Amino acid sequence: MRGPDIQQDSLFSTVSPESRVPKDHPLRPIRTMVDAALSELDADFNAIYSDYGRDSIPPEKLLRAQLLMAFYTIRSERQLMEQIDYNLLFRWFVGFSMDDRVWNHSTFTKNRDRLLEGDIARRFFAQVLGQAERAGLLSKEHFSVDGTLIEALASLKSYRPKDEDGPPGGGGRNPDVDFHGEKRSRDTHESKTDKDALLFRKSKGTAAKLAYLGHLLMENRNGLVMDAQVTQATGTAEREAAVDMVEALGGTRRVTLGADKNYDTKGCVDALRCANVTPHVAQNTSNRSSAIDGRTTRHPGYAMSQRFRKRIEECFGWAKVIGGMRKSRFVGREKLDFQFVLTMSAYNLVRMRNLGAQAW
Repeated sequence: MRGPDIQQDSLFSTVSPESRVPKDHPLRPIRTMVDAALSELDADFNAIYSDYGRDSIPPEKLLRAQLLMAFYTIRSERQLMEQIDYNLLFRWFVGFSMDDRVWNHSTFTKNRDRLLEGDIARRFFAQVLGQAERAGLLSKEHFSVDGTLIEALASLKSYRPKDEDGPPGGGGRNPDVDFHGEKRSRDTHESKTDKDALLFRKSKGTAAKLAYLGHLLMENRNGLVMDAQVTQATGTAEREAAVDMVEALGGTRRVTLGADKNYDTKGCVDALRCANVTPHVAQNTSNRSSAIDGRTTRHPGYAMSQRFRKRIEECFGWAKVIGGMRKSRFVGREKLDFQFVLTMSAYNLVRMRNLGAQAW
């Protein structure tokens, strides 16, 4: 017997979003890890909010929502709020009930500065790493480092002389700019849209873009990200960031660091050795001598580091293809750094779920 096509809505419902999420859904162990990390940040949240006034949107919900953007490749906060409104899975993950109204997308803009001041993204990242360490997922001896280009939210037309005040005439909102044959350098030019963005070319034969550099430090046992930061795109930024990140590891035990040829300079190698690090850097012998000699390359560990360091490209690939970090959605380095660190927290959560779901 054919059933009737009844489309009348029920007046009441006792169904909760949690009951509609399958017990074996991959977000369930991630939600458990996220809640554990957020509970440890309770004192940090209290420090950045006033004791008086109207209740704000809980920062825990804001962070869960932004993690969803990385997990599901949601391109904008406006689209995120639209999907949370009708997606039961998203409602459950963020912490909404069936009847709760979602907030306006501009809420993220208003609250991001407060989270930036409290360095909440980096504190959350540290809490996630702490869970990985307690589960025995982290290596304390062998690491890899690399950098990647993140395109800035600014066009080449905005890269104009520093002493030029107004926009070029003609063309309306999108003026015509002819910069062919013009010599442009960082000393004389800057982006009028994003002053932190610099013109940078990753390698020979590629186009120069207004960009930033994202840096990662990865442990070699399970490919988890140990540190992440965004800097201005300069020729020495990758090497400087590498030294900063390994120094932040602390400890007295000597560690190894795998890296590509860009890190094969005498200054970088010497700085790493002074930081109690054995630099397993790929040798750059193109019309020059390498700072790495046979005393390092003769050990089997050097070849292993060179093999394992390539896994860091998986982290960058996930961040750009899934996490939406191919191009910045913000103007300024600080906001991009916040999003980059939060995206790498999301990567670690997915990786930890795959590695130790039974432990959580």
